[in-house]
Amino acid sequence: MKRILVDMDGVLADVYSRFFELHEKETGVRLTVEEVAGKLEAEAFPHQIKWVTTPGFFRSVPVMGGSVEGLRKLNEKYHVIVISLATEFPSSLTDKQMWLHEHFPFISWRQIVFCGDKSLIKADIIIDDHPKNLDVFQGGTIIFTQPHNMLLETRHRRVSTWKEIEEILL
Repeated sequence: MKRILVDMDGVLADVYSRFFELHEKETGVRLTVEEVAGKLEAEAFPHQIKWVTTPGFFRSVPVMGGSVEGLRKLNEKYHVIVISLATEFPSSLTDKQMWLHEHFPFISWRQIVFCGDKSLIKADIIIDDHPKNLDVFQGGTIIFTQPHNMLLETRHRRVSTWKEIEEILL
């Protein structure tokens, strides 16, 4: 059975909708996707580091549309591993694990890897929104479109929805 790594933030968890919401709440300014396109999260949202290091942030992030059903289907066909660079923000570890168990109860604790370097985990395919994680991967790569990567020309197969992931992999 082929192994697929599925990134959490920006693929399963809709962190951008939370970033837009918090930015507007704190500044009174509603940013658009076009205004932040091509900028990394910390550049687009000056308070982003404060937000992601606050306990509870990752517990409150909405689920990416279509991801629950899409991941459920992948989990029936592949050995799915949900992977996140959570050790970068240690206060996020419990929040992320609880979030996954709440929204993706069919993913067991044995299918979750919190790490500092995704290249340490071997698999056949990776789905991620950050090119830095895809560029070093030795298998098939799928880039999930998010504002920070939407202007990039890339060798990775690009998707914008979970329906597109299903069309490719199922």
